[in-house]
Order: sequence, then structure tokens, then C-alpha cells
Amino acid sequence: MAIKPSVPKGTRDFSPLEMGRRNYIFDTIKTVFRKYGYQQIETPSMENLTTLTGKYGEEGDKLMFKILNSGDFWNEVEKKNTEHSSKALTGVISEKALRYDLTVPFARYVVQHQNEITFPFKRFQVQPVWRADRPQKGRYREFFQCDADVVGSDSLLNEAEFVMIYDEALTRLGLKDFTVKINNRKILSGIAEIIDKADNIVDLTVAIDKLDKIGLDGVKNELLTRGFTQQDIDKIEPIILLEGNTQQKLTQLREVLASSVTGLKGCDEIEEVFNYLKLAQLQTANCELDITLARGLNYYTGAIFEVKTNEVQMGSIGGGGRYDDLTGMFGLKGLTGAGISFGADRIYDVMEELDLFPEETAQTTQVLINCFDKTGEFYAFPLLQELRAAGISVEMYPAGAKIKKQLDYANSKNIPYVVLIGSDEMQTGMLTVKNMQTGTQEKLSSEQILAKFA
Repeated sequence: MAIKPSVPKGTRDFSPLEMGRRNYIFDTIKTVFRKYGYQQIETPSMENLTTLTGKYGEEGDKLMFKILNSGDFWNEVEKKNTEHSSKALTGVISEKALRYDLTVPFARYVVQHQNEITFPFKRFQVQPVWRADRPQKGRYREFFQCDADVVGSDSLLNEAEFVMIYDEALTRLGLKDFTVKINNRKILSGIAEIIDKADNIVDLTVAIDKLDKIGLDGVKNELLTRGFTQQDIDKIEPIILLEGNTQQKLTQLREVLASSVTGLKGCDEIEEVFNYLKLAQLQTANCELDITLARGLNYYTGAIFEVKTNEVQMGSIGGGGRYDDLTGMFGLKGLTGAGISFGADRIYDVMEELDLFPEETAQTTQVLINCFDKTGEFYAFPLLQELRAAGISVEMYPAGAKIKKQLDYANSKNIPYVVLIGSDEMQTGMLTVKNMQTGTQEKLSSEQILAKFA
């Protein structure tokens, strides 16, 4: 019985059309990264298990795809007399895992290559990662991440340039209305400090992060259930409901956070980033100070970013922030960094919904040469090579098939032009060039064809 072909759950095939569109997104983002001085690196699909374990919390460790050691690993189990539980067995039968994200491998790369790297080190990476998550709509076990990070610089110019990168890349991709939300971990810490709940900062921010979903009353109720008092809530309510432009929000924040050195430092950092952005002449992005933004709170130590499109219903299409001591987990202390990520899969969905992909992303071939017989094939072969030498994407349909079938092939591949070569064309040297979109035809010599498409 034949095995039914399938892919593992949570993975996907990509058709030529999808690959054309995905590469358009990646190439656009990569071009902008390079423009800002970021250089591309790649790290292996697999890392040593010791490199990854313990870096993502207990849940992350469970979601890692471990790789079985080659050879007769059961002998090792018997030799080491290991108890037969999955946790105990893992260390014996697996020493490697597929990478869970690009950040930890990047930290490992920086430490391992620190003597070859010039700091500040600006790198970008576009590669797949793997997570043994439960597959569902929009969530896959294999997906691409598209990251840019700079390590070895605490300058807030980097944060401002991240906003500019988002602005330029998403504008180039055709998005016309999106918001870059900015916050700072120090402001959130300051809010927790002024109500003497520094140890409860995660509870505080998890609650206020839900303001859009559950409203102010919902946030208040959640804070009460998490151990905050009504007095605490009265103090932080004006902060949650901050209104006005960035300057007005910062003025109000500084009044409320006057007793928190950390909180005021966060206000100063936000203001400096916005001062850079005033000079940046952003093309499309709306920038907004949003103190309810708390993504990756345990990870980030300074600025926090999130990008949302306002054109379709969609979660965030990008995010990032500043982190201190990224490389400390591998023994290189005190190296600050900041980074952002583009949600390429979500950007794809947004662009598809808004019909933003250029027609040429669906094209792989610009010209198709169609011959009526073998003689025409040999006649056309020099032209085929000349067109390719001029950098034109061209192919020749093998002779013998009916012309209708050859034209159907051109249509199915979205090839815009066809060159038809029959006995008349070979006698006169004037070849028929057909525009497949308009249906118009013209007679051109080989030299004219070369000039038309080169």
C-alpha cells in the first residue's frame, strides 16, 4: 500500500508564487538592514543542547526539538544505568537541539567570536527556528525569524534607528498606516516602585497590558485579585489613562514618578529617542508612547517596541527592545544590546489581504521561446543564450508540443512575453513577439528582441 505523502504537523510547503512573495519581503527588509550598517550572519540549524537549555524558562525547554544522537544510544542508557524517564533519558540520548530562536545562538556567536568582532556589532539574521508548539492557525512548528541586533553600544541612537528601519522597510512593502508603540522598562519599574510593589512588577504589567481587551474596570479587578490595594490603583490610574501627545504624557509621567529615580531615567530615555525621531522625517510610521506596552518584560531592560498595522485586524507585526547582559549567560558580562524583529508571516498575510504584492513577484521567467519543430529549436538556441547572457530570464519550451499547450504553459507561469518561431519566421528572420497580457503581436529581429528586453 502506497504511503500518503504529507508533511509533519506545524510545517508547510511553499509554492513558487509564495516563495516569490516571501523573498520579496525578505529582500526588502535585508536591503534596509544593510543600509543602516547591519551585516548578515547565519548560525547552524542545530545547537548544543547545553547552549539552549535554561535560556527560555521551563516551558521553553519543553518546546525544544531535541535531536537523537547517532549510533546505538540505548547502550549508553544501559551503561549509565539511567532511570527510564524522559527527562533523565534526554541528556544521555540527545546532545543537540534545533534552535528555538535566533537570539540565544547570536549571544553564543558573539562570545565565541568576540576577538574577531568589531564593537558595536550590528548583525541581522533571517533563518528558520523550530518549536514543538501545538500547531494552530498562524502558529507553526517551523517558521522564519527576521532579526536585527546591535551589541556593545548603549547609545539611544540605535533605538531611534530601529524605528526608522521599521518605517522604511514597511513603507517600501506598501503599508500605509502603521504604529510603532514605544515604552521603557524603567518607566514600568518606576510605577511599581511608587506604590511599593517592585516585586510585583510582572503582575502589574500583565494586568495593564490587557487594557485594550478588558477595559479599565477589568484591569482594576485583575489588580485587586493580584494583591494590589485600592490605594495602589488610585495612584496608578492616571498613568494607565495617560492622554495627549508624547511631551504631555512625559510631563504627567514625571510628576507621578517624581520619587522614582528609575522611572525618571526611563522618561529621559524615551524623550531622547523621540528627539532623534523629530529629526528623522519618518515617511509613514506613527510613533506613540504607550506605557501599557509590556512585551518581554523579564527580558528587556530599557526601550520596548511593538509595531501594529492599522489597515487590517492583525496582531503585532514586529517588536523588540533593549536588553542588558545578553552575553552574560555565556560568560561575557556587561555587554548591552538592543534588537528588533519583523513578523514576516504576519506581514505576508497583511500584504496579501491588502493586495500589495507587485505582479513581478509571481514571475520567474520574462520571455518564453516557442518553436513549432526541432528545426526551430536549433534556430532559436543562439538567441536563447544571447538573452541569458544579457541577464534576461528566458526559457525555451521543448519542441513537439502543440502551440496552444505552450501558450497555456506561459499563462500558468505568468510569463509576460512569448517569442514564436515557425518556418516563416526562420525564412524572414523576423520573429513573432506576443504580449501575453494584451494579446498584441509584433515582428522583431533577434537584435531588436535583445534590445527590447535587455
